[in-house]
Amino acid sequence: MQKNTTPCYYGDYLQLDKILTAQAPESAKYAKEAHDETLFIVVHQVYELWFKQVLHELKAVLAVFATDEVKDQQLTGVVHKLKRVITIQQLMNQQIGVMETMTPQDFMSFRDYLVPASGFQSVQFKMLEIGLGLKSEYRIDFDKNSFYSRLNEKDRIFLEGLETQPSLFEQVEKWLERMPFLQFGDFSFWQMYQNATEKMLNEDESTVLSIDQIAEHEREMQLKEIINTRAKFAALLDKDKYAELQQQGSFRLSQRAMLAALFITLYQEEPVFNLPFQVLTCLTEIDENMTIWRYKHAMMVQRMLGTKIGTGGSSGHDYLKRTTEKNRIFTDLFHMATFLLPKSDLPELPLAVRKQLGFYFAGAQQV
Repeated sequence: MQKNTTPCYYGDYLQLDKILTAQAPESAKYAKEAHDETLFIVVHQVYELWFKQVLHELKAVLAVFATDEVKDQQLTGVVHKLKRVITIQQLMNQQIGVMETMTPQDFMSFRDYLVPASGFQSVQFKMLEIGLGLKSEYRIDFDKNSFYSRLNEKDRIFLEGLETQPSLFEQVEKWLERMPFLQFGDFSFWQMYQNATEKMLNEDESTVLSIDQIAEHEREMQLKEIINTRAKFAALLDKDKYAELQQQGSFRLSQRAMLAALFITLYQEEPVFNLPFQVLTCLTEIDENMTIWRYKHAMMVQRMLGTKIGTGGSSGHDYLKRTTEKNRIFTDLFHMATFLLPKSDLPELPLAVRKQLGFYFAGAQQV
C-alpha cells in the first residue's frame, strides 16, 4: 500500500546527480587525466559510505550500553547490528582487491598530485576507531604525535571532543563489571576454577617430565612456558598482580570485567549467557576484521609504493605494518583463550546456580 503522497523517483531519492558527479581527478587540472584516478576516487568514496553505515550501527549499539541495565531483548538487536558491521567489514576487506587491479605505475601517474591528502584525514575512520575504543593513549607513538596534526581545526576539535566520550570498549567493560554471577552465596566458583587449572597445569608438567623422546632444551622450554602460564593464571585471580600487569599493558579490561567475560565464555552454553557470548564474539571479529583491513592495506601500499613515504608524511608500509600489530582494541578477548579449560575439566555448577543461569518453567497449576 502506497503511503507517500509525492511520487519518489529513483535518481532523486539516491541523489545520483550529486554522487555520480562527485569524482574530480586532480591530474586533469595539470595534465592529461590519469585513467585510474577515477577508480582511486570511487573506491575511497565507497569506503566513506560504508564508514557512515558502520558509524550508524555503532551509534545505536552505544546507546544500548550507555544505560544502567541492558536487557536480553536489547542484546538481540545489538548482536544483529554488530553482525551487520562484520559483514560490511568483510566487504571492505574484499574491496582492496579492486584497488589492487591498479599497477604501481598507474598509481604513480597521479599520486604526486594528491600531496598532502591522506587516509590520515578520514574523519569517519578516526570516529570509528575512537568510538570502538582506540583513543590516543592506546595508539603507536607516531599516531600519538600525528593523529590530529594533519587535520583542519574544525575536524581536530570535533575528534578531540569525541575522545572525551565513553567508547564501546569502556561501555562493554562496565556492562561486564555489572554481571551478577561472579558470587553465588557460599559457593566459590573461582576457587573451583583455581583448583581445576592447577590440576591441568600439574598434568601438563607431569607429561613434559615423563616424555623420553624430547631434547633437554625443549623440555626446559616447555617447563618454562608452564611456569609462565601459572603466573598468568595466578595474576588473573589476584587483584594486586592483575593491577600490576594492567599497568604494564598486559591487560586492558578491569579484573572484574575480565573475570565476567571469562565466566561467560566458559559457560557459553548456559541460556542466560548465549547472547552475551555472541556480543563478545562479535567484538572479537570486528577487531580481527580491522586488523585484516590494516594488514591488506599495508600489503597494498608496499606493492604500490615500495619503501617510499606516504602522501601524508608517514613511513608508508612500515607505519601501516606497525599499526596492524599495535592498534588493537579488544585484545583481552583474544588472550582469553589462555585461561580456558576443556569442557571435560570445567567445574560443574551446583543446581541452584544452574537454575539462575537457565530458563525454568513451573508446571501448570491444578484447577
